[in-house]
Amino acid sequence: MDYLNLISIPSIATIVYWIINIIKYTLNNNENFKRFIPLSATLLGAIFGTVAYYVFPEIIPAPNLIVAILIGASSGLTATGFNQTIKQLSKYSEEKQGNKSSTDSQN
Repeated sequence: MDYLNLISIPSIATIVYWIINIIKYTLNNNENFKRFIPLSATLLGAIFGTVAYYVFPEIIPAPNLIVAILIGASSGLTATGFNQTIKQLSKYSEEKQGNKSSTDSQN
């Protein structure tokens, strides 16, 4: 059952990531919401950490509620960081393709 401890943080991060993306999509990428994405992800993660602590105590590696909240909150921030990683990598890829096409057109 120790392997269950390994899935709690990625599970919370994945759930928070998709909930934030769904909210962004339903709000049509509202700029006001985008400012509060890290805070929203942290709060969602803390909520999911609390729920996991009480509903699935064998999944979350926390000896008490405070640690479960911190694990959930950090998982929510992990979702934000993952989103930014994807965004920056796609931006880098687009810039690289733009430079390649401009070099090809000059030749």
